[in-house]
Amino acid sequence: MIDVKDLIAKNRAGQAVGLPCFCTANEYVLRAVLSYAAKTGFPTVIEATCNQVNQDGGYTGMTAADFMSWLRGLADRAGVPMDQLILGGDHLGPNPWKSEPIESAMGKARELVKQYVEAGFQKIHIDASMACGGEPNPTFEQVAERAADLCAVSEAHAPEPEKLIYIIGTEVPIPGGETEEPDELDVTSVDRFRATIRTHRDAFAARGLEAAWARIASIVTQPGVDFGHTSIFPFVPEKAQPLSDAILTENALTFEAHSTDYQPTEALAALVKSHFFFLKVGPELTFRFREAVWALADIEAQIKPARPSRIREVIEDLMTQSPGYWKDYYGGSDEQIAQLRTYSYSDRIRYYWTNAKVTAALDALLKNLSEAPLPETLVSQAFMGLEFGEISTDPSVLLEKHINRCVSRYFHAGGFS
Repeated sequence: MIDVKDLIAKNRAGQAVGLPCFCTANEYVLRAVLSYAAKTGFPTVIEATCNQVNQDGGYTGMTAADFMSWLRGLADRAGVPMDQLILGGDHLGPNPWKSEPIESAMGKARELVKQYVEAGFQKIHIDASMACGGEPNPTFEQVAERAADLCAVSEAHAPEPEKLIYIIGTEVPIPGGETEEPDELDVTSVDRFRATIRTHRDAFAARGLEAAWARIASIVTQPGVDFGHTSIFPFVPEKAQPLSDAILTENALTFEAHSTDYQPTEALAALVKSHFFFLKVGPELTFRFREAVWALADIEAQIKPARPSRIREVIEDLMTQSPGYWKDYYGGSDEQIAQLRTYSYSDRIRYYWTNAKVTAALDALLKNLSEAPLPETLVSQAFMGLEFGEISTDPSVLLEKHINRCVSRYFHAGGFS
């Protein structure tokens, strides 16, 4: 059983201890994460967002119970006990229904939270910060009251509410990432941080949720990290120092950092040192997955199988014909947009991997490479940086190892080795 409270106490005492949170519903990525967990025994947080998984199916087609059942199966096949894992729900609130009136959106948000906790998710990020149905942006007090409303639902329906941990606060990009290339970032001010604490504490107390308040583990704030389509904003510890100092004035709390993808490993470690205990990563995982698939496609082009997968062409055709997941995000010339569709840090390509045509092409790619003898020298060219004598020629292993370049560095930054 993972003792998050003990790990948080160590972080607050100055030890370099933090937990990466892997936020993805990509099966290949999850299999890689679980393989790494099986080999290391490290405590592992896996999260689903309100847009990925909800009572309407989200963009994965899964409810919370579906996701939990699926993950249990993957963990069992990987040899990972479920008590080594923490399952989290990210941005749980009205966001998927924010076009509806607030009463309707919050009603659906209550059902969302209910289903997550009933399914066994333990780490609950409550996010009721978004305006709904054309209302003005909600005040600190309104956000806190809505968060307390959802927390009361969570406490009422969780099989073992004493095992839940909560994340509050919302100063992060919207679920799914930035819609535009950000110009600059403002670190959350100490005043805004304290206002979040004050309003939420009052709202929880008004509903008799003192026991739940004691299980709040982290506050989401903006430490000055993010990424756009082509740029990364690196963490600058000095800018976040006032915020880092302020958390120690609150009992037993740490921060959660979102959009830490692509930060240098030393920047991730600096975040942990600054009491950003939870480090959220998502698009970087599928970015590495796409890199590995493209590398395998390069190998396939060299061995010239009788029936090539055409994986790149299949995805390009699909994204062109069905632009819904990227058209509101990318702009520029046709050439610039074509490049962003595949290579953007925002990784909007991640929404297309479960399409039947794409999965069939990926299966064909892996089959072609599994049936052909792959020279190590060819693999080395496609996956540059591998050590000679230790180069796998198994395409599934190559996929896993490349994804785990991201997974391993997050654990390293969190003090695990």
